[in-house]
Amino acid sequence: MTHFSVKPSLMEAEITSQAVGLASSADFSIGTLFLRADLIVKSVIIILIAASVYSWAIIIDKFRLFKKINKSSDAFEEKFWKSKSAESFYNSLSSNTDDPMTNVFKNSMQVVMKSRSKSNLSERLNSVLEGNIEKQMNIIDKNFTFLATVGSTAPFIGLFGTVWGIMNSFQSIAISRNTSLAIVAPGIAEALFATALGLLAAIPAVVAFNKYSSDSRKYFQKLENFSKRFITIV
Repeated sequence: MTHFSVKPSLMEAEITSQAVGLASSADFSIGTLFLRADLIVKSVIIILIAASVYSWAIIIDKFRLFKKINKSSDAFEEKFWKSKSAESFYNSLSSNTDDPMTNVFKNSMQVVMKSRSKSNLSERLNSVLEGNIEKQMNIIDKNFTFLATVGSTAPFIGLFGTVWGIMNSFQSIAISRNTSLAIVAPGIAEALFATALGLLAAIPAVVAFNKYSSDSRKYFQKLENFSKRFITIV
């Protein structure tokens, strides 16, 4: 009785030690997952990392841009409404400025000063203001399309890498004829890593696109309000 009770315990210990050895030898670090992946999955990972890095560059750039132009435009409006006349204020402005509202005013004021006839000046000025506002908003909205594209496509690109990785895992199972976790786990981990990167790239891009789109609409409304008041005093 004693002989037969010891034997199963020895087998269990041996199996346990093998499982611990497999678990300890398995490396699921990001670098290892990338190196173990095949060419397709590696390509997906590189694309998603590049898209994420460029998205964050845009996000940081737009954060600085909106912070800067909101501050400079508020300062411009305050000085403008305190000035004695639009012409004197125009002459006091520096030639080089990157504030959108200042540029809209300067370009529109040039039309007013060059115009000899006062007839239909309001209509012509309104048309010039619309064109200048559109030009400035195109500069502000630059790269918004990239953020929207990353936000909408990155999860699907990651999903493609996941599907491809799982297909490779099933092929490994079929070739080795072994369904143990040590055979299946690495391929599944690589596959899920692609999905995680897709979400990591998409979520900040979507949040930033929605936030900056709202900021862009608010700034556009600010330019519109200024242009309407500017027309009334001219």
